[in-house]
Amino acid sequence: MSNMFCFQCQQTAGNKGCVNTGVCGKQPETARLQDELIGELIRLATAAHDAGKHSRLTDRLLIDGLFTTLTNVNFDDEAIREFTDRVIKERKKLSDEKIPVVALWDGSNDEVSLRSTLLFGLKGMAAYAHHAMNLGYEDESVTKWFYKGLCEINKKHSAEEWIELIMEFGKVNFKCMELLDRANTETFGSPSPVKVQTDIKKGPFIVISGHDLKDLSQLLEQTKGKGINVYTHSEMLPAHGYPELNKYEHLAGNFGTAWQSQQKEFDNIPAPVLFTTNCLMPQRPSYQDRIYTTSVVGYKGLRHISGDKDGNKDFSPIIEHALRLGGYEHDHSMSGINGGHTLTTGFGHSAVLSHAEEIISSIKQGHIKHIFLVGGCDGAHPGRNYYTDFVKQTPMDSLVLTLACGKYRFNDLDLGEIDGIPRILDMGQCNDAYSAIRVALALADAFDCTVNDLPLTLVLSWYEQKAVCILLTLLSLGIRNMYLGPTLPAFMSETVVKFLVDTYNLQPITAPEQDMDTILGRG
Repeated sequence: MSNMFCFQCQQTAGNKGCVNTGVCGKQPETARLQDELIGELIRLATAAHDAGKHSRLTDRLLIDGLFTTLTNVNFDDEAIREFTDRVIKERKKLSDEKIPVVALWDGSNDEVSLRSTLLFGLKGMAAYAHHAMNLGYEDESVTKWFYKGLCEINKKHSAEEWIELIMEFGKVNFKCMELLDRANTETFGSPSPVKVQTDIKKGPFIVISGHDLKDLSQLLEQTKGKGINVYTHSEMLPAHGYPELNKYEHLAGNFGTAWQSQQKEFDNIPAPVLFTTNCLMPQRPSYQDRIYTTSVVGYKGLRHISGDKDGNKDFSPIIEHALRLGGYEHDHSMSGINGGHTLTTGFGHSAVLSHAEEIISSIKQGHIKHIFLVGGCDGAHPGRNYYTDFVKQTPMDSLVLTLACGKYRFNDLDLGEIDGIPRILDMGQCNDAYSAIRVALALADAFDCTVNDLPLTLVLSWYEQKAVCILLTLLSLGIRNMYLGPTLPAFMSETVVKFLVDTYNLQPITAPEQDMDTILGRG
């Protein structure tokens, strides 16, 4: 019998499953505790559903509990135990009965595959709902689906019923991404294009990683006038495009590249780092004492900053730490993967659609002949060089929309412009797949066709469960002919993969040249 089993991320061992320790660094006991937490969340959802009693507390427990089990979020066994105890306590208020829970890995390959697909999608959607709730935004239909989804995972279904549930989930996740987009833009303004420096100024600074814009907002306000610069890291880069965040002059730039490079880039860094969401890796001794966590993020031995009941946080410890460390004595040069020192972000749907007439005109005149959406999660898998090579090979008469941390493979490249429009358009974080969908739907409407009829190709990279829920949303919207890599998900059985290929022409990536020729009908 193996010590653990986990196959929820792209880099799972042998593309089959981690059975001794996780490739992410997760230990068997942590994996067991996370599985136990999922079981208790299912019991809580079932008890609340049967009693017809949903509360703000149970809503939050389900959403934050699912988020806690997402890849690279929480490695702190004690924190997971404490959270599980809170879930059990709340469930017992609703029901004293012992609610039986299905073993997640029991059943046929197809049954386990479909159950896992829905569960992992729920984990991804929980991350988005969590961020929206932090800003005071909720959608009852989205929240209720966490109860429904967890209850359905605990039932037997035919393959057709599972597929129907998964497609229903995909549409609900679209509403959740729409909700988070509204929460972010109504709170911080609609993003607009901005150039971001990657070089670090001398003096004290703080690096903030993850996705939570409210945490960044509070940190910027608390560091104002203290002589401390704040630098975004990885998925926090798009924050520079929001007017209510960019107004802070000490939001000085972006530190480093994608999340998987942190062990190298944080080595002996003379500044503290705050992790607001997932993408935390086991730390090296050279910087472990400088890492802080908040929200659902956890790792044994790290300092955690909690919030009050309204989500307000006191970042004094990390601010004082930054002042003690002092930062670099001289300006420090850093660059992207391809050597660039400037990144451009802020091309959300409002910014892109404000130029819709120009884009449509350029397409009609033949100046823009194809649009690629190349984005998603990044990771350490060698095959991810594919995305850099693919973007370098895109024709000069094509645009490249991108989002999430997968863009760090190529976002420092200068690919020029078409009729004044930059060829690389960074649309934001992973949840900003919503922006890409909005743009695609608007173009389809302008040309009186379907999204599948547009000269548009999605070339996606995936790593964790937020990418899973985005993929399910795209499929639920009927989008076909997508390319997915660097490998297909290990949790999808041969039967499920065949269904996706036959129904949606979902394609595994091969080689950049070969895929480009197929997409453009060459050769």
